[in-house]
Amino acid sequence: MKNLLSVLFYFGFLLSLSTSLAIPSTKKAAIRPVTTDGAAAAGGVMYDSESALSRSALFRTKNAIHKSSSHRTMNILRGGGGKDEETPEPGMANMGPNCPPPGLLRRLFPSLPWHRLPDYLTYIRCLAIPALLGLYYSNLTNKHLYNGILFAVASYTDYLDGYLARRWDVTTAFGAFLDPVADKLMVSTALILLAGTYGSVVAIPASIILAREIAVSALREWMASRGLRDSVKVGYQGKVKTAATMVALTMMLLVPQSGAEGALWFKTLSKLHEPGMALLFLSAFVTVTSGSVYFRAAAPVLLEKE
Repeated sequence: MKNLLSVLFYFGFLLSLSTSLAIPSTKKAAIRPVTTDGAAAAGGVMYDSESALSRSALFRTKNAIHKSSSHRTMNILRGGGGKDEETPEPGMANMGPNCPPPGLLRRLFPSLPWHRLPDYLTYIRCLAIPALLGLYYSNLTNKHLYNGILFAVASYTDYLDGYLARRWDVTTAFGAFLDPVADKLMVSTALILLAGTYGSVVAIPASIILAREIAVSALREWMASRGLRDSVKVGYQGKVKTAATMVALTMMLLVPQSGAEGALWFKTLSKLHEPGMALLFLSAFVTVTSGSVYFRAAAPVLLEKE
C-alpha cells in the first residue's frame, strides 16, 4: 500500500511538471510573486514591480525625447534655430512673453540690449532739451533748421519708445516714470523759447497748455494716492493734443528769424508761421477739452464728503 501511494505521488508530480513546461505562464513579469521574510510572516505575497517601473521610465524617456524633437522641428519651421524651446532665440533675450519673433536687425545683432532701447530713446529725448536751448540761442546761420529737425526727431521718439515697449512687451518702472516727464519738459521748453521770441501771441496758448499740464499732473497724482489712477489715464483726446502740439511747435521752430530773406528756402519756411500758429491755438483748445474730461471723470471722488 505504501509503495502504491509512492508511485501515485511520483506520477502526479511528473504530470504537473510536464504540464507547467508545456503551457507558458500567462503572468506578467510585473506581478511576479516574491516572498520575503516579512511577507512570509504575514502570510502574504509581495509582487515585484521592477519590470513595470523600468518600462514606465523607458516610456517617459522616449516621450520626452519625442517632445524635444518636436519642439526643435517647430522652431525650425518658425524660422528659428534647432534649439529647444527653453533656449531663447537670437534677439529674444530679456524680451517679454508676448514679444514677436525677432526682425532683421535683432537677428543680425542679437547681443545688443534691445530690451533697453525704449528707455534709451527716452534718455535721448531728455538730452535733446539742453541741445535745443543751445541751438536756439546760438549764432549758427541755419539754426532754425537744426532746431526744427531736432525737435521733430525727439517728438518721434515719444511715439517710437512707447510702440517698441508695447510690441516687445518690455517695461521698466523708471521708463514709465520718465517718459511723460520727458515729453512735458521738452514741450514746455519749446513753448517758453517761442514765447520769448513772438511775445503774447505765443505766450497765451503756452500759458493755457502749461497750466493744464500742471493741473492734470496734480490730479493724477492725487487719484493715484487713492488707488484710482486708472480713472484719469491718458485717453484719445490727450494723444491728439500731444501730437498737435508737437507738430505746431516743430513748424514754429522751422520758421527762420533772420538770414537770406531773398532765398527760396527762406520764403518757403517763413510760410509755416501762420499754419503753425493756427495749429498751436487749436492745440490749446484741445488741451482744455481733454483736461475737462479728466476732471469730469474724477469729479465724483473730488466732491465726495469725508
